[in-house]
Amino acid sequence: MQPSIIEMIYSQRQEIIDRWKEEIRHFSDNEFTRSLPAEVYNETNVEFVRLIIDTLELEQSEAKEKLRQFAERFINTGWPLSYFTQGMQAFRRVLLETMTSQETINSKKVFETFYEVESWIDGIINQLVDEYSGSWENTLHLQKLALKELSAPLIPVFEKISVMPLIGTIDTERAKLIMENLLEGIIEHRSQVVLIDITGVPVVDTMVAHHIIQASEAVRLVGAECILVGIRPEIAQTIVNLGIDLGKFPTRSTLRKGIETGLELTQRKIVNISSDDFR
Repeated sequence: MQPSIIEMIYSQRQEIIDRWKEEIRHFSDNEFTRSLPAEVYNETNVEFVRLIIDTLELEQSEAKEKLRQFAERFINTGWPLSYFTQGMQAFRRVLLETMTSQETINSKKVFETFYEVESWIDGIINQLVDEYSGSWENTLHLQKLALKELSAPLIPVFEKISVMPLIGTIDTERAKLIMENLLEGIIEHRSQVVLIDITGVPVVDTMVAHHIIQASEAVRLVGAECILVGIRPEIAQTIVNLGIDLGKFPTRSTLRKGIETGLELTQRKIVNISSDDFR
């Protein structure tokens, strides 16, 4: 961009910011912005418009990185794309009005200057749109992975004995799904013993333990017995350190030991048969 235009923008910086803040009031009255504290909203406006102006003095790669960091931060906090695109359109109007009112533009270069401003603003808008598009694509990808992770089937392994293997993190939403699948599966398979296998759960904290306890109590309410298996040493230590009480139902270190306990609870057991028994 022409040095004279950059100089004008910086010399009129505060006026441009003030006029821009006044301009965006026309589209800022929506459900999202109304939910924000006034201080946060105003600080974001100032940060956004200052970042736009500062990109003029940055190298292209550095400007893109600054915009990427800004967009990523506000995408994650729920700011709508429309706020930024409308904000950029408002900034374009304010900037062109300021330049023409100051008679900064040489009449012979008016179209050239407007083209430079348009290219600059459009470049920022395009990057913001790309950042939002990439964020949504990543979100959809993570959601697909989460759906696979959330699947918690109750698998019948013996008559009256079923296993629910859990893999990955457990939050409130997933705990609800686990509970539903658990109770429906018990009725469907007529299970008397259910083994909840947490071998694949990386972290067991107070919340996870609470969900597991709730699940075991629900199992008892429908007339079945719950056994927690897959208690690794580090998980056992964490449970003890947190003071979590898992004494209401049996626990076993491995799935095999859990199945053996389940067989005992259903009056069965695994026995070794020698070759002589087949003679």
